[in-house]
Amino acid sequence: MTVLDPARIARVSGFGFTASADGYVYRPTSVDEVRRVFELARETGRHVVLRGAGRSYGDANIGAEALVLDCQRMRRVLSWDPASGVLDVEAGATIQDLWKIGLEDGYWPPVVSGTMAPTLGGALGMNIHGKNAYRVGTLGDQVLDLDVLTPAGDLLTLTPDDDDFYAVVSGAGLLGAIVRVRIKLKEVHSGDVRVLPVACRNWDEQFRTFEEYEPDADYMVSWVDCFGRGKQAGRGSFHAAWYLADDASAAATLRLDHQELPDTILGFFPKSVVWRVLRKLNNRTGMHFLNWAKYKAGTVLGDGKPLHQSLVAFSFLLDFVPNWQKAYEPYGFIQYQSFVPREQAPRVFAAQVRLQQEARLESYLGVLKRHRPDRFLFRHAVDGYSLALDFKVTRGNRERLWNLCHRMNDLVLEAGGRFYFAKDSTLRPQDASAFLGEEALARFREVKARYDPDALLTSGLAQRLDLV
Repeated sequence: MTVLDPARIARVSGFGFTASADGYVYRPTSVDEVRRVFELARETGRHVVLRGAGRSYGDANIGAEALVLDCQRMRRVLSWDPASGVLDVEAGATIQDLWKIGLEDGYWPPVVSGTMAPTLGGALGMNIHGKNAYRVGTLGDQVLDLDVLTPAGDLLTLTPDDDDFYAVVSGAGLLGAIVRVRIKLKEVHSGDVRVLPVACRNWDEQFRTFEEYEPDADYMVSWVDCFGRGKQAGRGSFHAAWYLADDASAAATLRLDHQELPDTILGFFPKSVVWRVLRKLNNRTGMHFLNWAKYKAGTVLGDGKPLHQSLVAFSFLLDFVPNWQKAYEPYGFIQYQSFVPREQAPRVFAAQVRLQQEARLESYLGVLKRHRPDRFLFRHAVDGYSLALDFKVTRGNRERLWNLCHRMNDLVLEAGGRFYFAKDSTLRPQDASAFLGEEALARFREVKARYDPDALLTSGLAQRLDLV
């Protein structure tokens, strides 16, 4: 009888710290080692959870007493063609690895999340989007082909011409382990972008500004102050960005040292301790003040004044303050992101924020983005907008916060909206069934039966939502 090594037991947590579980952690370096973990699971009657860099906020990358496959060591570059921008790489490579490989040759990842930490395999499992989602779609839309190792032991190469490609990408790591990806990077002529900030006084101005810049902006995103009320409800700061054409200084901006984030604020205050300061302000009163101050600063200092930022500084705001998530300790936080068709988004998002204010559970950070639909099986995108909300979890508010999220879910579903498994902590099984639809769930079960007949792959999210 095969016995698992107890030395491999470790507590594994989602990025928001609200969900954790003990599992047997394995860190393979090859496809054969991944295959062996699947065999071990079968021999010992255990499940397997796929885990990239652990950046999913909730329970999508944890599983109680499961074998946890941490694939971060599988990050070798298999080939890089600076003439075409085509990169072939193992799926444990991170978004940071991608831009560092390509940038000095004039290439940038075509889709990036707000942090450069996720692995390529994990990012495709959740099919991440970026601030240019309305223009280029999701990360899966950029892939030329990939290799997936199924729990049944088959190593399959899939392309966008294969129907199964659209199930594996977005499949939340429940169908197989993506082990290799070939992707075409975006050609750029400068390591900087031109950024235009626009102060928005309310929801109407937010959506009107998105519509104004959508035809030509390469990126769009807006911060929303969820404490704003009345005529100032929805106030915030919109940012559009454009790639720069080649110029005399372009070569210098493409250097990696130009992209380094500063380690101090205002040139003297070390970022390494900022999270400790944020922790003291991380309460309803403190965050109300910080949101007000940010809005006022945007109206006075940043409204309509273009600036140049490095691609890293503009793209990876979540990496600007190291360990910022520790400010939410000891009980962590959840991020709630909903996607609503464009006609319904202004009404639904305004209603979500009103519900928060009535419950005195305002989101400390709101982020608005524009999207376009796609054909992936567990898709989150719609022809509309998303609103991402960060909520602090405390000992006393957890039940009220989950109830608030369920009420917000009802608003989204009524409007024909969708949700994003990488961010989810609070969906109910009926919510997942409603937005995915029976056709997609039947298709998922059909692929699952072929790829994973012993139902080895699971996760906390999959069990919570009755997906497996």
